Amino acid sequence: MERWLIAVSEPTILAIDFIALGTIVLGTLIAVKDGIALLMARGEIDRHERRHLWMRYSHWLVAGLTFQLAADIIESSITPDWDGIGRLAAVAVIRTFLNYFLERDVSEIRELERARERESLPEKPAP
Repeated sequence: MERWLIAVSEPTILAIDFIALGTIVLGTLIAVKDGIALLMARGEIDRHERRHLWMRYSHWLVAGLTFQLAADIIESSITPDWDGIGRLAAVAVIRTFLNYFLERDVSEIRELERARERESLPEKPAP
């Protein structure tokens, strides 16, 4: 039974890690392309555009980190020794913290954007 678990888990871990890599690379390429397009169009990127660019890119990074964490969870089920589990746990904790702080930054940016939109809307006259 243990051999079967390892035989199924190892290619699954590689596949999920490959998906994570692809997600992060694709997101990076899109962010670079969008950044270059903004620079070419205007010569500089203002704070609002930079925030939008960062938010789009951060979604890709969060997705990639989530896939990597999923692979780590599967890997922990087949790691035979405590040394390996300790290293895996350290990596998982680091990825979890990165994911948490990235999500927190995205939430803060969303709130700033909502506040900015509310400020720019004209007030409705009272009936």
